[in-house]
Formats: sequence, C-alpha cells, structure tokens
Amino acid sequence: MADEALPESFRRTVEVVCEPLAARAQRLRQVRRRTAIIGLSGPQGSGKSAIVAVTKRLLQARGVSTVTLSMDDFYLTRDARQRLAREVHPLLATRGPPGTHDVALAGAVLEQLRLKGKVTLPRFDKAADNRTPRGGWETIASPVDVVLFEGWCLGAVAQGAAALREPVNALERDEDPQGVWRGYVNEQLDGPYQGLFARLHDLILLEAPSFEVVAGWRMEQERKLRERTGAGMTDEEVARFVAHYERLTRWVLSEMPGRADWVITLDKDRAPFV
Repeated sequence: MADEALPESFRRTVEVVCEPLAARAQRLRQVRRRTAIIGLSGPQGSGKSAIVAVTKRLLQARGVSTVTLSMDDFYLTRDARQRLAREVHPLLATRGPPGTHDVALAGAVLEQLRLKGKVTLPRFDKAADNRTPRGGWETIASPVDVVLFEGWCLGAVAQGAAALREPVNALERDEDPQGVWRGYVNEQLDGPYQGLFARLHDLILLEAPSFEVVAGWRMEQERKLRERTGAGMTDEEVARFVAHYERLTRWVLSEMPGRADWVITLDKDRAPFV
C-alpha cells in the first residue's frame, strides 16, 4: 500500500491496529472457511472509517476479498424517522441512537454477503440526512471472504431499567422528562439490534478516554468540515447532536471492555496505546 499517502500521525495506527486486524481477519476467515464478519465498535470521531479502509486495502493486497460496511449507511430514511418522531418521540427524528437504523436491511445485507450472487450496498448521505437513491448504490459479487463492519454502537447491550430513570444530560432532562425516548432506544437495542450483533464473529472496541474527549473529537470534525466546505454544524449544534449519543457512549465505555474480543485503548489524540 502507499504508505507515503498516510499522515505521519496515522502510521502507528496502521502498524499496531490495521496490520494486526488484517491478520486477525484473515485467520478467522481461514478457520471458519466462510465469510468472517468483524465488528469494529468505537465512538464518534475515533477513526473507525480510516481503520477499516486501510485494513481492507491490506487484506485485498493479500488476495482476501473484503467489504467495508458502516452502521451509518443503514440509517432509516428521513421520512421514516419523522414518522417515529410523530408516533413515538420527537427525538427520534435525529439519526444515531438505536431505533434509527434499518436493522432488518443490515441483517439482510450481511446474510447476502455470505451467499453466491450479487449484493447491493446501501449508502446514506449525511449532508442530505437521507438515504441515497438506490440507483447509486454499489453492487458487488458475493460471497466475500471478510466483512469489516463498523459503528459507534456496534455490539452494545441494553442498560437495566433502573439506569434509565435519571437523565444524563440537559437534553434528556428537558426533552425526555418521562424517559420515553431513552426507553424506546433501550428496548430497540435489547431486541432487534441483538439479532444483528449476533452475526458478528469478532468484536473489537476502540476505547476512548472519556465521553468528553469524544465530544471534542466531533467538534473538531465539524470545524474542519466548515473550513473545507463552508458548511457544517456550529459548536453549539454539535453539542446538542452528541447529547443524543452520550448515554450509550458512556455505557459502552464502561461495559464493553470487559467482553470485547480485542480492546484498543486510544489517547486523547486517537493514538493507540497497544
């Protein structure tokens, strides 16, 4: 691969995360003798997309057919989320938490990638806050050897009912005082999402130092987007947006390290400690 195209700050990540991840995925494929589905869980801004992109290149260089998928590409359409906002709770209009993904579609795509045929991969346009037209989706031949599936809540489990009683931030306190939204999110995570996550053969966690660091990463992303394109959320808008993710991000950081198959601890600059 073209190492010269990689930022210097990312080269250590390639060495201690991407290369071992590629070797791990290849071994799992050889042991299973069929498609291996690797889950990479990590909070917003932790580098998931870059890691799976580089790992895919490493695997393909070894002759291992690889597909990358993101939970983000399985968000419900804007119309579907607006319907949930009307029928269940207004906060469900905002994409991100469990309950705002098309879990059935994600499961169907993962299943198709194991079988012989053609698979069409959905894509979501975050700028338009909607799924891209189906005519623009990529179609690939299957089965593939490895699927690298990344998502901020991938592999998460539900909280106990008692944990939902107290709001974790002003958004929950002011806009979900009865706990309807967080209860719905938790129920979805405990139901359909567990069926999807059961398809994973390996669960890897990018462990951030704290939620506060994650919020800073997200603000940094938007600032760079504003500088590059002139569009993007303000810091205040980002703060409200990430508040939708706060409860589950904190829960994943406290609960998942004890059961993930591989935990990659990151510092505040996203550099791995491993």
